[in-house]
Amino acid sequence: MAPSLGSGSTRILLIVSLLLCLRQQAVVDAAIVEHTFHVGNLTVERLGQRQVITAVNGQFPGPKVEARNGDTLLVRVVNNSPYNITIHWHGVLQRLSAWADGPAMVTQCPILPGSSYTYRFNVTGQEGTLWWHAHVSFLRATVYGALLIRPRPGVPYPFPAPHAEHTLLLGEWWNASATLVDVERQAFLTGGQPANSVALTINGMPGLSHAHKEMHHLRVARGNTYLLRLVNAALNYQLFFKVAAHNFTVVAVDACYTDPYHTDVIVIAPGQTVDALMHAGAAPGRRYYVAAQVYQSIANATYSATARALLRYDDDAKDAAKTIIMSPRMPALNDSATAQRFYGSLTGLLRDGKPTMPQRVDTRMVVTYGLAIAPCLPAQTLCNRTRGSLAASMNNVSFQLPATMSLLEASRSRSSGVYTRDFPDRPPVMFDFTNAAAVNRNMSLMVTSKGTRVKALRYNETVEVVLQNTAVLGTENHPLHLHGFNFYVLAQGTGNYYYLIRKKKIRKNLVNPQQRNTIAVPPGGWAVIRFTADNPGVWLMHCHLEAHLPFGLAMAFDVQDGATPDAMLPPPPNDYPPC
Repeated sequence: MAPSLGSGSTRILLIVSLLLCLRQQAVVDAAIVEHTFHVGNLTVERLGQRQVITAVNGQFPGPKVEARNGDTLLVRVVNNSPYNITIHWHGVLQRLSAWADGPAMVTQCPILPGSSYTYRFNVTGQEGTLWWHAHVSFLRATVYGALLIRPRPGVPYPFPAPHAEHTLLLGEWWNASATLVDVERQAFLTGGQPANSVALTINGMPGLSHAHKEMHHLRVARGNTYLLRLVNAALNYQLFFKVAAHNFTVVAVDACYTDPYHTDVIVIAPGQTVDALMHAGAAPGRRYYVAAQVYQSIANATYSATARALLRYDDDAKDAAKTIIMSPRMPALNDSATAQRFYGSLTGLLRDGKPTMPQRVDTRMVVTYGLAIAPCLPAQTLCNRTRGSLAASMNNVSFQLPATMSLLEASRSRSSGVYTRDFPDRPPVMFDFTNAAAVNRNMSLMVTSKGTRVKALRYNETVEVVLQNTAVLGTENHPLHLHGFNFYVLAQGTGNYYYLIRKKKIRKNLVNPQQRNTIAVPPGGWAVIRFTADNPGVWLMHCHLEAHLPFGLAMAFDVQDGATPDAMLPPPPNDYPPC
């Protein structure tokens, strides 16, 4: 018998009431997480040398920020350092809070010495390992920390629950007589590359001493499973990560869940994070080194470094001198095959009720990028004006940050003269992008010019971008980070994308592609990404090799407001830093 109108109405009321209760419960479960970051000088000793660095709250690495899906974060940054500072919340989507994203002169002017600014943002719809770091100069070499977003109370992980977890931040260390700001400044003046770091670090420790001084220790209980939260906070190097005699199951990257991927080596580029389960079941009577080693994608590169930590079982021998320590067998420093196997094997975890990849594409772009040469600027007093300055570009535009107003403020105030909305959808010249011999004989392909040009997007349009690395001045694996969005990685590989697509040798994953906010595009290769521009603001996309950002390897998307209040960016907060 068909239900009466009354019984149907009752069911509708019950459903509505249930939805309201669930929504109210979500609000009740959400919290406001507050922190104060005091940025200032800190004297530390590493590798036998005392050094003054910039740090947060007297800690290196900085404090861990922990929240749950749905929480609101309020972080007041007090700048007691001698440098301008901003903090970027790497991987936080910043929905309707673009003013809190953090890149200097993109979404805000820097926090001046003696000033403060409170970052306000929500982390609804996000779970996993992210991180925060300075987004001014080379200061992020020491100003960084973990940002962990856990599921709501009572909501399990979509993988077997670990017994415990360890957060490992992988970084670089300079034993410089000058500050890191001076290291960057010297590179600018000469128009060349900055000086290399002298060591890698794991949680701030290089771990090079056989006496295990300056080494981070991990304690585990035999038979337990641990969630390793890995962050590559290094400025300029991708890394291989291994633990002797242990394997991993990768369950998330960049705070996006993946299908379980089993491996004995993790590859992680600057800016990326990896969540991996590790079972503590190695042979007793031993200790085990944890190692992070440089991965070099540049041909003929020789620089290498390895940081170590020590994994110890609770039941290991008390006499350390009699305990055998096992070392992992690391890949060759230029093992691009291992790197690409890892990057290309990950797929996204399909979960009921979660958004799926958009199938319709509104805007298609091809963005070629790589190193270039630009005329020396007047301020580059040590630059060889015959040879020119090392630069970088995307679609032959070498990105230049504005000097008087942030891009976001200029966009929202409709100020003219700060930037133009004419970033090209295609490179100005199509050529055999990865043919090094041909490319580097053509000087016109090597020269670029500065510009502050952005790509304007309508609210909610879907964008597909082919990212094509070129062989101009050499190929390299560039980790490209997009602020404000996670994107789907549909395909990636080596060679010239358009040659391969004509030969029908590319197969896009339109079912369960991995999601990321930072992609390591293969050296001399390409990647295809897709995202929906459903977040109004100005969002930077740039290489996360820190040396390449001042070179100009960046661009920005200017996403317009939607038609309804919940799709419109509110005005900036009252304490928004002035320029």
